[in-house]
Amino acid sequence: MVKGQKERKDKFPRIITCPNEMVALSMADGYARLTSKPQCVIVHVDVGTQGLGAAVHNASCGRAPVLIFAGLSPYTCEGEYRGSRTEYIHWIQDVPDQKQIISQYCRYTGEIKAGRNIKQIVGRALQFATSAPAGPVYLCGAREVMEEDIEPYELDQAHWGAVGKAALPENAVQEIAEALVGAQEPLLITGYCGRDHDAVAQLVNLANTVQGLRVLDTGGSDMCFPADHRSSLGLRYGIHDRITSADVIIIADCDVPWIPVLCRPKRGTRIFHLDSDPLKQQMPVFYIPAEARYKVDSCTAFNQLHTYISSTPSLTDTLSTYKPRWDTLEKEHSDRIFAIRSLAQPSSDSSFNTSYLVSRLRHYLPSDTIFAIEAVTLTAFVADQLLPSVPGTWLNCGGGGLGWSGGAALGIKLAAGPKRFVCAIVGDG
Repeated sequence: MVKGQKERKDKFPRIITCPNEMVALSMADGYARLTSKPQCVIVHVDVGTQGLGAAVHNASCGRAPVLIFAGLSPYTCEGEYRGSRTEYIHWIQDVPDQKQIISQYCRYTGEIKAGRNIKQIVGRALQFATSAPAGPVYLCGAREVMEEDIEPYELDQAHWGAVGKAALPENAVQEIAEALVGAQEPLLITGYCGRDHDAVAQLVNLANTVQGLRVLDTGGSDMCFPADHRSSLGLRYGIHDRITSADVIIIADCDVPWIPVLCRPKRGTRIFHLDSDPLKQQMPVFYIPAEARYKVDSCTAFNQLHTYISSTPSLTDTLSTYKPRWDTLEKEHSDRIFAIRSLAQPSSDSSFNTSYLVSRLRHYLPSDTIFAIEAVTLTAFVADQLLPSVPGTWLNCGGGGLGWSGGAALGIKLAAGPKRFVCAIVGDG
């Protein structure tokens, strides 16, 4: 590291020392979520890996592209190679398979076994980290490998990019578009599509085109649809009356669209599932009664649907009759905002609730403040009062590992720069 900093000052990564592993990974997580640029965390062998704790869970659930590197205890004892064991702890920290400590949360795990292909292994790991669904990857290597002499070499980084974005097949575009336009109460449920800021704009285009389409955000990790748009139902965790009344539902990049024992679609509702990971391969139990599911990029799919609908005369003719639905959405949205604001009042005894506190934060903080949210059971109240409407200004933990927001806010601030205000909001837990 010292050699790299001296000889490649313009290209060598900035190193930040952090005494706590969970804070370090949460910082990298926050930075990566805001920028979509992968970050790296270096920890000490098995114990450092364990110290990452719930931060690995959060990075996985939050689709944060982070590379974790850890050392391994040396695998030689008698000086067979440079880097052989020299300390008592080298025996104590030698475990059967260090990768297994966190492998079930990672998109890829691997061991660097030789110096001569180390760049290829790192490149492969980063491809997994940055390809949808993005997430943490883990590499480890023993000291003998790290001290190996190799001839300098370079790789063409253009050959090591993420997997390209997938689109809906043509027949699916037609089927879903016709279902949306023909629906009486179409609903789109999302949770992660806002990581791609262009996806927010494309979803707005779709909502403006299919007048009457409502959008529910489930708070996965990013602001996915502007709260000031008349089609917005705000943020709720798996429960909303519109889920039970909708006749066509599109689920786009969402882990938990509804909680069946509390709320579920009515019988006969047509459901289409669009997701970068529709099978939820890291969840042993997951299923949605969708008539079709597609492994796609949501931004691309939204654009396909909007373009097809706008260019198909039979569909545009139908949409031309939907002005009353558009007016209804405006009235519903205005009533909802009025109800939200009515909650933000202090009590007669000078005490105050969450709604009032958050409304004051929204009032006094800069309009472009970036919020790092870990409000847990109060998340919906916080979202209602903040009414996030600009992509990249609302980042929710998304996972269940409490303790994310402090480190994440630091990482977000590093990424956003000195002129952007960052506010962490922590709730119960």
